[in-house]
Amino acid sequence: MSGLPPVQDPNVLAGRDENAAVYRIHDELAVVQTVDYITPVVDDPYRFGMIAAANAISDIYAMGVTPAFALNIVGYPNQSLPLSILGEILKGGADKAAEAGISIIGGHSVTDHAPKYGLAVTGFAHPERLITKKGARPGDVLILTKPLGIGVITTGIDRRLTSPEMEQAVTEVMCILNREAAEAMLEIGVHACTDVTGFGLLGHLQELLKASGVGAQIQSQAVPLLHGAIAMAEAGAIAGGAHANYRHLRDQVDWHDSLAKDMRLLLCDPQTSGGLLMAVPRERADALLAALRQRQVAASPIGEITQAKTLHVL
Repeated sequence: MSGLPPVQDPNVLAGRDENAAVYRIHDELAVVQTVDYITPVVDDPYRFGMIAAANAISDIYAMGVTPAFALNIVGYPNQSLPLSILGEILKGGADKAAEAGISIIGGHSVTDHAPKYGLAVTGFAHPERLITKKGARPGDVLILTKPLGIGVITTGIDRRLTSPEMEQAVTEVMCILNREAAEAMLEIGVHACTDVTGFGLLGHLQELLKASGVGAQIQSQAVPLLHGAIAMAEAGAIAGGAHANYRHLRDQVDWHDSLAKDMRLLLCDPQTSGGLLMAVPRERADALLAALRQRQVAASPIGEITQAKTLHVL
């Protein structure tokens, strides 16, 4: 990305450093667009389609925007797998898009060596009412809306280490849209937001901190974890992405000496269709948590924004 030329168009309000691209049409209207696709994280093709769609729409919700429509993106080994499997993937995506209140109105497919599926998602917003990674302020409370551990558990599924209950639980979490969480943060008002996906909790938090010019302190014991996540980490079911995230971040984070390596890796664990991470003014934190609970979103306060430009993990 660093080798690409800088964007000069003054109507581009957000791009490579944000959750989604934003292009101003006029003073009261902007187009918000994102694209994401993934390889299968579960064996069931229908549920894979649902998860991939929820994952793709998440970046729109992270900016406080309502999605309007989507396009399919498909890679599929049609010479080695029956097209009926692709049909189930697409049905899962369409059903999840319908739950989000949008239609999938087109797309593109290519022959590939492994299945890949996702969406290009478009929404519309007022240019001055977007929620970005910028704007977090010292004293803000950090609230996370989904538990961590998706990466280690899906890796455990691939290695046949998980129980049916663990597989069911992680699938349900990945299928949850971040719509209700986005509605709550719009109702109460937050300073900044990002979704937690491939770079893990700390990777996406670090992006938010750099964009806002602040630091943070995370209480690791307050971070919610999926049941079985620690067991999978201890069993060595660590995705390559978690190790890559940790290598990138380890010298940028002030780790407490007592923090175990497994927990450090879980904080860097890549999430598929993870939750939203919000920086909310302290005086609004209780109201936001109440609004999230009212919408049945299991959110947790996990730390706070600090003045010092350092990320401390206790």
